[in-house]
Amino acid sequence: MKRTHLPLNGLRVLDAAARHLSFTKAADELAVTPAAVGQQIRALEDMLGVVLFRRTPKGLELTPEADKGLDALRAGFLQFEESVRAMQSGQTSNSLTIAAPRDFTAKWLTAKLAQYGGANPDLQFTLISADGEIDFTEANLDVAVRLAEGPGELEGVRLGAAGSFIRVGAPEGGSKTPISWPGCPVADGEATLRLGDAGLAIDAAAIGLGEAVVPYLLAAADIDSGRVRAMDNSREHPLAYWLVAPLPQWRQKKVKALVEALTG
Repeated sequence: MKRTHLPLNGLRVLDAAARHLSFTKAADELAVTPAAVGQQIRALEDMLGVVLFRRTPKGLELTPEADKGLDALRAGFLQFEESVRAMQSGQTSNSLTIAAPRDFTAKWLTAKLAQYGGANPDLQFTLISADGEIDFTEANLDVAVRLAEGPGELEGVRLGAAGSFIRVGAPEGGSKTPISWPGCPVADGEATLRLGDAGLAIDAAAIGLGEAVVPYLLAAADIDSGRVRAMDNSREHPLAYWLVAPLPQWRQKKVKALVEALTG
């Protein structure tokens, strides 16, 4: 059934003016001018084809036509408020769905989520493996992580130091063969060990198959544990890991708390 267009602003002004029987007091409540209240009421009267208020020596009074519709109007606004509360309740949901590259999840994200979840035992996480662009319209996602030069058209925050990459190799020495992966290819024509992602590159370097230039964020735990050795200092790189989401998801309280936990 086609719904009639509802002049919600005008109806909101009508409700306030009817409660106060004063355009001035209604204007104070709505944080507008009395003239704006009068304009909204006149526009509503023109649309409905009825007079809503009359001025009398005692002040402003409702017409029978306006009075007849007020109970249903106020009941409708109460239902609107219940609807808003129901939608907002999703912001306090204990479930977070996160899409991220497989290697990022294994090397960094799971440890962070374990720490965050330990402090918030009611939280539940759903992790989806995803590389490249994420279509939020086809996936029930709260946030995603992607290796990129920026957040693009989405809201986002960078994880870790800006563009910090580092070369790693086996702790006891090993092959010097460059290890390439899609995010960090080596020079054309150079003999390399080609792998699917930075996580595999780190694992290959750890057992002496070569040396890999990878995001420091992914290699930090393996460097600290001695599993791999940093072959040089970290360097600038245009790519970094970004936590991203469309604005509606980004505004959610649970997402804001997650962002704080992952960047704090």
